[in-house]
Amino acid sequence: MYARVNGVRLFFDVDGEKLVADGAEMREKPTLILLHGGPGFDHSMWKPGFAQLRDRVQIVYLDHRGNGRSEHGPTEHWNLDQWADDVRGLCDVLGIERPIVMGQSFGGMVAIAYAARHPEHPSKLIFSSTSARMNLPRMLDRFMEVGGEQVRDAAERFWTQPSLETLPEYTRRAVPVYGSKPASPDEFARVRMNLDVLFHFARDESSRFDYLARLNQVRCPTLVLGGTRDPVCPIEDQDEIAAALPEEWVRYERFEGCGHGVFRDDPERGMAVIREFLEA
Repeated sequence: MYARVNGVRLFFDVDGEKLVADGAEMREKPTLILLHGGPGFDHSMWKPGFAQLRDRVQIVYLDHRGNGRSEHGPTEHWNLDQWADDVRGLCDVLGIERPIVMGQSFGGMVAIAYAARHPEHPSKLIFSSTSARMNLPRMLDRFMEVGGEQVRDAAERFWTQPSLETLPEYTRRAVPVYGSKPASPDEFARVRMNLDVLFHFARDESSRFDYLARLNQVRCPTLVLGGTRDPVCPIEDQDEIAAALPEEWVRYERFEGCGHGVFRDDPERGMAVIREFLEA
């Protein structure tokens, strides 16, 4: 399905009803908006695993502009401020009020930007394996720790010179150490990719964005998830995010030995924590 938001057609999908027959009433479920990683990927990373939450929430999957099945739009709009405003814009178009917004990795960066720019809009937030600002030396140190020198060097070449020349080695050496449970070939095969937006983000936006100081504006319950062996969004990034959020709103869950996407490396605990937060 498509909605026209801020000048482009954005693809979204919905899992679960909003209103549930409950005796003599129609009970309303909250809406959970899932923001995928990348950039340059699509919402398929969430499927089918997150469908198990539809008994508690209505799920909306979004392909960010420039990603997946959404229109690309002008490249100058491939930035976190615009992607964040698109989340708010999609809600306005679809009539979604007080959503729960969850972002993983790059999607978490979008969720953080959305929270900073629209602090009164969400009812809850989940920041998963993400960063409020990029710290390349910290990232490279963690790649060295979990993968060794060749992995670290491949990561440095890609993040300092993102291109079709540096991506294959990064994909071959660095991506496999993201977590202890690599994605299946089918998961990668069904992703609709746009490498142009990945290179654009890695060249420009990744080295400039910094929303850390603005996280004190958050005014809703916020769950922060991080794995201690995540090389691309190191656990120290989650430490920073949790410390920057207002103490009364934050819940921080560290997962020892887990990598990028704790619900992948420890699905039992990861999904249990997410479900508990949604139900609280």
